[in-house]
Amino acid sequence: MKTGFVNIFGRPNAGKSTLLNALLSEKLAIVSPKVQTTRHRIKGFLTKPGEYQVIFSDTPGIIETRYKLHEKMMAAVKSALEDADIALLIVDANDDFETCDAIFTSLRLKVPALVVLNKIDVAANGRIAEAEAFFAGKPYCRQLIKISALQKSHLQKLLQAILALLPEGAPFYDEEDMTDLPVRFFVGELIREKIYRLFEDEIPYHVAVLVNEYKEKETLVKIQADIVVNRETQKAIIIGQNGQMIRQVGMLARQDIEEFIGQKVFLELFVKVKPKWRDNDPQLREYGYH
Repeated sequence: MKTGFVNIFGRPNAGKSTLLNALLSEKLAIVSPKVQTTRHRIKGFLTKPGEYQVIFSDTPGIIETRYKLHEKMMAAVKSALEDADIALLIVDANDDFETCDAIFTSLRLKVPALVVLNKIDVAANGRIAEAEAFFAGKPYCRQLIKISALQKSHLQKLLQAILALLPEGAPFYDEEDMTDLPVRFFVGELIREKIYRLFEDEIPYHVAVLVNEYKEKETLVKIQADIVVNRETQKAIIIGQNGQMIRQVGMLARQDIEEFIGQKVFLELFVKVKPKWRDNDPQLREYGYH
């Protein structure tokens, strides 16, 4: 069978996480219109027994590093470069192609790459033809494939192009598995996603989520998590007047977690202040940034 690692690279907000979720028909990666939502490398497995197992990796958007947190995010990109059999280089059809090209060139890929032109459903006039002409001669571009991850259009064509390039081998994971990450990880991510949705400006970028308790009881799962921020003022914003905002975060997160694990959930959230956690190695490790 065809089997291998297909890793997704690109600028923030190009649609990497949306593509991963669309390919797997399952929400593994959190999504938000804000940039830099993805902080970890998230693997998802697409398996058709006897035919293929494609191990997709969503990676953080490639950025200049300002904090140790950013360095950990870019280390996740580096690790994905090292084990890729195929690279998917995802480009927003309305983005600046020169900037994307500079990033893709800097990756120094040693494996075949497909340039995936995303958001063709909202592409400005002439942008698709422009992208085809621009990327056609690039040394890293094996083929350009036009898709809309959000609309799930042309994903089958993309999958066929991937399978044509993948090596043959034994599957790496059990065919029932969809990811190698624990449920706790996704619980934390779903809570963090709600903070991206509900809060403006810088707040989401100052937040980490730590799941302290995940206990399966007879009728429900009891979860306790800390929302970690840098400053007291941020804590006050996340709690909101009379606890209104934190209740909203909890309600929206609980609904998504229940859907994800297929069980009733009791979710308890606390907001903790840890100054400068984004530059603190021990704290970053505690919050799962290795």
